[in-house]
Amino acid sequence: MITAIDSMPWLHTAWNQLISNLRNDRLPHALLVAGERGVGKRDYAEAVAALLVCDRLTSVIADSWPVPCGQCKQCELVAADSHPDIRRYAPEKSRMIKVDQVRALSAFAVASPQVSHRKIVIVNRSDQLNINAANALLKTLEEPSDDVTLLLLQETGRPILPTLRSRCQTVTLPTPDFATGLTWLQQHIPEGNSGQGGAMDQEHLAQALRLAGMAPRLALDYLTGDFIQQRQTALDAFRRFMKNELSLPEAAKPFKTLGLDGSLLLMEKWAADLARLGVGADPADPEAAEMLRYLAKHNPPWRAHELLSSVRESRAAGINNVSPELEAERLLMQWQALMPRRRRRA
Repeated sequence: MITAIDSMPWLHTAWNQLISNLRNDRLPHALLVAGERGVGKRDYAEAVAALLVCDRLTSVIADSWPVPCGQCKQCELVAADSHPDIRRYAPEKSRMIKVDQVRALSAFAVASPQVSHRKIVIVNRSDQLNINAANALLKTLEEPSDDVTLLLLQETGRPILPTLRSRCQTVTLPTPDFATGLTWLQQHIPEGNSGQGGAMDQEHLAQALRLAGMAPRLALDYLTGDFIQQRQTALDAFRRFMKNELSLPEAAKPFKTLGLDGSLLLMEKWAADLARLGVGADPADPEAAEMLRYLAKHNPPWRAHELLSSVRESRAAGINNVSPELEAERLLMQWQALMPRRRRRA
């Protein structure tokens, strides 16, 4: 049976460690799967779930590259996305996983499996549990059933309660190098999204991969969605605002189109590039480098970290469904404050 893990060589080390734990009967009841956005955390968790419910688990883990058999009843249910003993929980109609969802999770965790020998819970994402939901999940982690495995997904830089983390074994998924990520993208870009062919295709793929911080899944989302064009519009508005060519409300409009998550991700990358340029390192976003290099030249390094802190504050405020436009305006004012006085808007 071919799994997503096969085509993601940067996940092979984490997969082999899982297999080693299974062979030595050391599989923990809860795994915290951490990594950058778009690195393949869900692919890894789904592959783990499929392996653990496979009826031939004992025999397949003896192989050199163990994967689900693909032939038993469990594997057929997984392939049909209808396995009753695998449950997934994620934010629904809000930015957070709520306590009612975790109560349903807890009830599932203590019930008997319906068709398999084991139950699997995937929490995507554990860094978006509200406080009541996190405390409810803690009770399940403290008193786990023998036949349940929990897979908690965490995006790098997004905190979870230390009490949750301490009750899980952490698996940190790495980000692939540029060449590996580019190869994966070339293999997975859908037909019709390949652009005008040849070198232009390669250029688009490389741009998306750089913007995604080398995370292939995120780069694929960029290439098949509107993010790259929306990001270009926001960058143009940002440049013009910094040069006093746009008013604050006009500059904030493209960020409203991006949405809060997209806007904060963009601002976070620019602030990180500002810090990199301040110490002579290369930026991750070359198209924004000229403006950021100018700002780095005229500001101490701590200003970049101040911006990063403000972005994190906005992300935390997102729990309360704040306005993307207002948050963009607040952050844009901080950016403009970095301009030398003669360039600031009167």
